[in-house]
Amino acid sequence: MKTKNTSSPGPFSILKGMEKGRKLFLLLFTTAAIAAGVPSGNDILTQIEHNTHMTTDITATVSLTQQKTGQGIKNIDMLFYRRDTDNSFLIIMTAPESEKGNGYLRVEDNFWMYRRNTRSFQHINRDENIAGTDAHGDDFEDRKLTDLYSTVRDSSGTEKITEDMLGKVPVYRLEAIAKVHDVDYPRKIYWVRRDNFLTLKEQSFTLSGTLMQTAYFLKYTPIEGRFVPVEQIFLDEFEKGNKTKLNISGISTHAISRDVFTKAYLENLSK
Repeated sequence: MKTKNTSSPGPFSILKGMEKGRKLFLLLFTTAAIAAGVPSGNDILTQIEHNTHMTTDITATVSLTQQKTGQGIKNIDMLFYRRDTDNSFLIIMTAPESEKGNGYLRVEDNFWMYRRNTRSFQHINRDENIAGTDAHGDDFEDRKLTDLYSTVRDSSGTEKITEDMLGKVPVYRLEAIAKVHDVDYPRKIYWVRRDNFLTLKEQSFTLSGTLMQTAYFLKYTPIEGRFVPVEQIFLDEFEKGNKTKLNISGISTHAISRDVFTKAYLENLSK
């Protein structure tokens, strides 16, 4: 935040201006979409990117509540650091004791899992489960959907996008297929609000069409004109009865030192 002076607007004026700008952007985008009919798949994915790409660093507390059939409930707490400007995030487990000190680090295209008991890093894929839950590394990072997915087309070449209802909420239902291999699932269906282009539901499939996971985005928090999904539920569709609830709280937008997104920092945190 710049230092306030008599000739500059105060911080609240700046934030209000940013929010007005965001609302104007959404209004113009939505108006254009209505005028043209159903938006293209690329337009919808681009708007989802705009909504969730953070312009500030984020530090937060993340709680995962995992329920597995025959195993009861497991609660996992962690600290989460994220910087979208250089595609970095770091996760360090704080509870339970069996997971404390374990962590995950993503820097650009590299993703590592750290284990405290062996003090070792293992290079992993983005489809890795976080602490054995139904949440994946891919759920914690910011990647451009337009780089990862394209809209599925039918035999006539028409994009598979329809106007639908999710409960009482008007949504666009969009079927997408991966353009790259490094994704959590190769096929997805998104249910996206028509008024603000926030994702409400997402289903993930294998390439052959087997439903593997359903995710619900229950609550978003506005941060600096963008949105953070602070309450989500992941349902395991392959092993019925298994589910993970994710809650994000205590969000801070203070700048994070570059030293945080390093193996050395993660190792030091786990001591």
